[in-house]
Amino acid sequence: MDLPNQDIESLKKEVLRKMLTKEAMERLGRVRLVKPLLAQQLELYLIQLYQAGQLKEMIDDAKLRNILSILSEKKDWKIKM
Repeated sequence: MDLPNQDIESLKKEVLRKMLTKEAMERLGRVRLVKPLLAQQLELYLIQLYQAGQLKEMIDDAKLRNILSILSEKKDWKIKM
């Protein structure tokens, strides 16, 4: 049974609100405006952590910045010929 995209997005936002502080949610919104793909990767990563029960406390702005820097570093593309 497929949920419409709006339902999926609202569920995703609800879960993110439960795990992020207000400042972290604001930062995620700004990242979404500038780098939508990175924001989507971040959201999926956070939801996976939440579902796996690996989050013991809410994620504040500093922790979110740390996760963002880790995800950004992983985008190091190297082309070998």
